[in-house]
Amino acid sequence: MTWVKICGITNLEDALVAVEAGADAVGFVFYENSPRYVEPERVRQIVSKLPDSIEKVGVVVNETEDRICAIADQAGLTAAQMHGDDEDPHVADLVVARRPLKVLAAISMRHPKPEGWAMMWEQDNLYAFLVDSGGAGELGGTGEPFDWSASLKSLNTIKTLSNLVLAGGLNSSNVLDAIEIARPWGVDVSSGVEAKPGKKDPRKVRAFVKAVRDADKANSRN
Repeated sequence: MTWVKICGITNLEDALVAVEAGADAVGFVFYENSPRYVEPERVRQIVSKLPDSIEKVGVVVNETEDRICAIADQAGLTAAQMHGDDEDPHVADLVVARRPLKVLAAISMRHPKPEGWAMMWEQDNLYAFLVDSGGAGELGGTGEPFDWSASLKSLNTIKTLSNLVLAGGLNSSNVLDAIEIARPWGVDVSSGVEAKPGKKDPRKVRAFVKAVRDADKANSRN
């Protein structure tokens, strides 16, 4: 079963829709310049009403280990996603040494050699690599997919290092193709299931998770 993360959650209603739809994880953005930013205390209120089985992921941008651990403690997170352009891989090592947090490292596929950047991270301290389209001057997802077929060599190398989570412009219409081509361990979606930035569309969330599960069924028959 493909791991599914619904990111950019800002309210309890959307988090519960994601859970009901069958998502494995929800993501909260702690980058203040994002339209999906939510305060840690607000996230704690949301997290307190979610099942223990759901991964609660905090998206951070170029933060220190002290700040990441503080946010995780305050918000009640189970995982941290390091999504900046200038992340220090050693910070992930320090975070894991201090807290029982899973760490996801975002890899921009616009990097000249994304697999080389992935190799800079200590594999034993990572839960997954999240590969995204990235964009010049933009932090986090751009809402645009990258060329999965053209990136297969890099993606397959990254898969040898850790779990691979595919992100960037996914939606219910293209996620089946994305899974067929890239064969990721997991998928991540934010804008592709939104009514507007920071507010999910329940129908899109359910359609996305269903499309992923349909892809899983198709792959199981092959």
